[in-house]
This record gives sequence, C-alpha cells and structure tokens, in this order.
Amino acid sequence: MSNDTPIPVTVLTGFLGAGKTTLLNRILTEQHGRKLAVIENEFGEVGVDNQLVIQSDEEIFEMNNGCICCSVRGDLIRILGRLMKRKDRLDGILIETTGLADPGPVAQTFFTDDEMRSRFRLDAIVTVVDARHVLLHLGDSPEVKKQIAFADVLILNKTDLVTPAELDALEARIRKMNAYAKVHRAQNSAVDLKHVLDVGGFNLSRATEIDPKFMEPSYPFEWAGAYPLPAGTLDLVIGHADHDHDHDHDHAGHDHAHGHGEDGHHHHHHQGNENELDVVILPVKSLDAADLDAARDQAVVLFSDWESRVKAGDPVMPGAVLHRLLLDEGHGHYPLTIKTPGHYLVFEGCGEEPLHIQQGGENIRPVWQQDFEHTHSHEEDVTSVGISTTGELDGKRLNDWINELLKTKGNDLYRMKGVLSIKGSDKRLVFQGVHMLFDAKFDRPWGKDPRTNTLVFIGKSLDRAALNEGFKSCLV
Repeated sequence: MSNDTPIPVTVLTGFLGAGKTTLLNRILTEQHGRKLAVIENEFGEVGVDNQLVIQSDEEIFEMNNGCICCSVRGDLIRILGRLMKRKDRLDGILIETTGLADPGPVAQTFFTDDEMRSRFRLDAIVTVVDARHVLLHLGDSPEVKKQIAFADVLILNKTDLVTPAELDALEARIRKMNAYAKVHRAQNSAVDLKHVLDVGGFNLSRATEIDPKFMEPSYPFEWAGAYPLPAGTLDLVIGHADHDHDHDHDHAGHDHAHGHGEDGHHHHHHQGNENELDVVILPVKSLDAADLDAARDQAVVLFSDWESRVKAGDPVMPGAVLHRLLLDEGHGHYPLTIKTPGHYLVFEGCGEEPLHIQQGGENIRPVWQQDFEHTHSHEEDVTSVGISTTGELDGKRLNDWINELLKTKGNDLYRMKGVLSIKGSDKRLVFQGVHMLFDAKFDRPWGKDPRTNTLVFIGKSLDRAALNEGFKSCLV
C-alpha cells in the first residue's frame, strides 16, 4: 500500500470476559507479516490488561482512565495523532475496547474529522460473544446490545461450554439483532485471521440505521458554563461547597440547561475516574452563539491534547490548556487566578462531583450553561475494585478464598483478572474469571519484574472492604 492509502482499523469489542484479549494475543502471535499498533482500554481501578497481552514487536498503547467512549476519547485521538506522524507505515491498527464500551462513539471517531477520515479507514467492528454468559446480560445491558448490533463480524466464543441446541438458539437470537454480520463459532477465540483483519466490513449507512445520531458530533466534555469573573484570585471547588445557592436563572437567552438538580449543578450518569477531573477554562468575548461555538470547538481540540496535571491546592490559570485536576476522594480546592475581568467558559469532563467557582466563600453563578448529552449510560451499579500489592500468596488459601467468593457472589462478579505471585513458584500466576467460571495458570517467569500482585474485580454491588480483607488473608 502507498503512504496515501488510509490505514485499516479493527475495533475489538465484546462484554466483560468474552475473550477479546485472547483474540488479541492470537493476532499478535500469528505469522501474518503485518506491522500493527494496538490501542487497548480497560475499565478498572488498576491496570492489568497490559500484563495479560503477550509481549510482541507491536507497539501497544494503554488507556485506563475510564471508558474509551467517555473520558478517554481525547486519549484515543491523541494516540492516533502520534501514529499519523510515524515515518514507517503501519499495516493496521487494533483497538481493544473495555467490555463496558458502546462501540458507536469509537467508530464515530473515524468519520467526524476530515484528517481522521483521510488517514484511517474503519475496516470492521469485531464483537466477541461469550456463548455461555451473554444471555445473562442481554436483557439489562444496553452496551451488550450495541456491541452486537454494530458488529460487522460476530465471534460466538466458548462454544464448548454450551450444548449444540443452546448454541443454535443463541445464534438465531443474535441474527435477529444483526442480520448483516458474518458469524463464526470458536473456542478460546481461535478463528482464522482472514475473518478478522482486512475484511472490509464496516458500512456507514448501516451504522446510521442502527443509530440515527451516529454522525452527530460527540463531545469529550459533558457540561459547559459561562461565569462572569472579576479580577483576582478565586477558588475553584470540586465537591460540595459550603454555600449552595439556587442557580435557577435566565441563561442569557439560551435554553440549554437540562437535568440539573436543585443546587443547579450538573450530575453525570456514567463512570470515569473518580479521583481525576478534566477541565478547560477559556475567556469568551461574548455570549453570542458564534463566540460560544468557537470556544466549544477550541475546547474539543484541547481535550485531545496533552494534559497539565494539577494537585489540590496548586493554582489554575485560564487559557488553552487541559487541566487534569487530581482530586482527594472526589474533592479539591484550586486557586483560580483571573487577570482580566470578563466572561469565562468552563468545560468539564466526566465526573460525579459538582463544580463551583467562589469568591470569599460565596458561589459565583453561571449566566449560561449547557449539558452535552452522552449517547449511553453504563449500568450505575457496575463498579470495579482494584488490588495492587507486593508479597507472596499462599496457593491453598487463595484457592479456597476464590472458590468461596465465586460460590456466594458469582452472579454479581462479571469479570475477574489478575497477575499473582505465589510462594514457591518463580512464575507469574495469570488469573481469569467470568461469573462462576475461572482459570488460573502459570505463564512466564517473573525474571527482573517486581513480584507485584495485581487483581481487578468488575461487577455489581461489590464489597470493597470484604474483597481487600479476603485477599490480605491469602498473603503469606
């Protein structure tokens, strides 16, 4: 291919534990002769997927600041921008999404920007389906439905764990949801790579049939507000302030306030990183639509740029920079220096806590505000608990604890994965679990790597304290 030919992009998606990483490892280890870059994203408090991906010559970019279709959309654009600047040409890009991702916004990235459209070609959305467990989630998880609906290729995985009749019934049900996708049955994600790479399967018109809003802009922030700010040092507060005021007011002729609580602050409905919040603060000449739109477009670019990490108590200045506020359990105070009085637009990324700007302990009210609606909402009670600690584990105690955990909480545990250090072995124990099924096996030696236990649980109504206490009881 010439350097002007768009690079094909394959999106690997599927619910938690379906077998995406197994498929990715198969692609990385087969002799296909392609030079690939891998972009992977995971939903979890600690990063473990990068340890589960087999080391290879491919470049691997990791994003673990939340869901790829929410808070790390800017990270995806940023990495693709870096890949554009490579001197040696790539033969393809693989994007492995978190199991809770809606693939629509990921696919949209390659159509809403002229440069992206000219440099990359979305080749296919490949969805891995867990034949054993998918029926548990079809009824209550919109992400599972969209992963199947958007797929160009569907891999019915773990076919050895269900009967032929169950498999036929599942395939029939899935074909009613998506009659266009190519369906392949597999065990351990073993599928011929000609069915995954360079399949030329993505169809834009079908994507807009599935989601009529597919081509509408999707923003990396969720809220914007215009504040009349005086010169001086103000207090940017994340979390509940001491003085809450009613913010019901005329939005300067703009009817854009939606879904606000009684305190006038915006409330988000999906999960990001609760200890970080992305914010852009820009001066704006006026509240005219043209000036507001220009500032919004500038904010989109800044949200995909490198961030400036700001600790609580450190100063924040308005301007063309993405501030990543590092919070303390969801809260933080940051001195905000305003040199020129006037209107300032605050763009806020994914977060749960309200934002205030205060002068002398009193809230300054926004005179205009707008919510930017996300196209999806993760199940609100799905959370993750991450454990990362040094030390060696007693194998028998670990086995007993995991068995008891699966017996009592298996239905609520969507996904477990980790790399563990077992006393008496110089090899890493790789741990994978989905609901009440789990597998643990030793792989490569630790070598010079620190023997750090990394374990992630993803599921409903997780008891953080109990999980940490149970894990500690297994340490030697």
